[in-house]
Amino acid sequence: MDYSYEYLLVRYGELSLKGKNKKNFINRLRENTKKALAGFKKCKVEAGYDRMYIYLNGENPDTVSEVISKVFGISSFSLAMKVPADMDAILEATKQACDLSVPKTFKVRARRHDKMFPVISDQINRQVATAILKNSDWKVDVHHPQVEIIIEVREDAAYIMTDKIAGAGGYPVGIGGRAMVLLSGGIDSPVAGYQVMKRGIYIEAIHFAAPPYTSSNALDKVKKLGSEISAYQGDLVLHVVPFTTLQLAIYHYCPESYAITIMRRMMMRIATELARRRHCLAVATGESVGQVASQTLESMSVISQVACMPILRPLVCMDKIEIIDLSRKIGTYETSILPFEDCCTIFTPKAPTTKPHLDKCEEYEAKWDWQTMVEDCVNQAEMIRLSPNMDEVEDEEADLF
Repeated sequence: MDYSYEYLLVRYGELSLKGKNKKNFINRLRENTKKALAGFKKCKVEAGYDRMYIYLNGENPDTVSEVISKVFGISSFSLAMKVPADMDAILEATKQACDLSVPKTFKVRARRHDKMFPVISDQINRQVATAILKNSDWKVDVHHPQVEIIIEVREDAAYIMTDKIAGAGGYPVGIGGRAMVLLSGGIDSPVAGYQVMKRGIYIEAIHFAAPPYTSSNALDKVKKLGSEISAYQGDLVLHVVPFTTLQLAIYHYCPESYAITIMRRMMMRIATELARRRHCLAVATGESVGQVASQTLESMSVISQVACMPILRPLVCMDKIEIIDLSRKIGTYETSILPFEDCCTIFTPKAPTTKPHLDKCEEYEAKWDWQTMVEDCVNQAEMIRLSPNMDEVEDEEADLF
């Protein structure tokens, strides 16, 4: 009988620690998985207490695996064959699951969930290993095998799997509420968004555009970054704020050394107000201590004074190399280094202060009616929904999670 991969067996990871709340986490993960697989019409998702099963029903297992690998809340998964709980069927399916024509090292790890099955786990291991050794040039390596064959015998059937594929880990997106991420065109902020999503928080993003000083290419770059990280939660609402008028006022009324600090305070005011309107519980940034003038402890303290909600800084103690490595892993690095500058880099002063004083900031801000400008920025923000395939839909009534 011919066997083929029919299922993905999904393992939960951190969800197993949630006790009485575990059901809520599993339900959210199931819905997120269905959303991620919306383009695979034949797939069916079933979630149990300790495992989730994705029935392929003819869909390409490699393509489905690529999508599933980005769903937070999944510790690992394996492509699986479902066969009758019978040793002859298990042996035949195992040989078909492995390409025995190419010599490799292997290990068999069987688990007998159904204690009524007449063959114990150790005997399953030995019988399967013997069958492979007799029919190939494969060799056993229990410590560092090239292929790990996993066999789970349950009451309904036996499942044959070759290797575990690492999942994204973390918590299912949406279980931890909603946050607004400041998304620039740089390396750090997309990584920060990824880290926030990994803790189960659904994100929206805000970007500050300053045309004609920033180009349409810079905005397209940010949309592409938004599209790339949207793959980890299914979509992304991007708010594009027209910042030119307010930014020019800052440079008119404030000394150059304080311009970046005041600009960041205005951005934080706009971000927190827009976050409040969108029912977000926090604002997130890509700040890392000491990386630039506005990211010293003194600067972050002064900037944080204007926030009316928690500020999440998931990269705060990471160095640049670590951030770059993670940006490569999640697929945003090549877009982030495209040579289109945002409003922060274009207006960078020659000698920004690294130790701003709160009283000085308040003194400079008292020189003009910035409150009206901030309100205008919030009211005039353009809302765009992005998807992983770079489709873009203007959406003034984006659904809340």
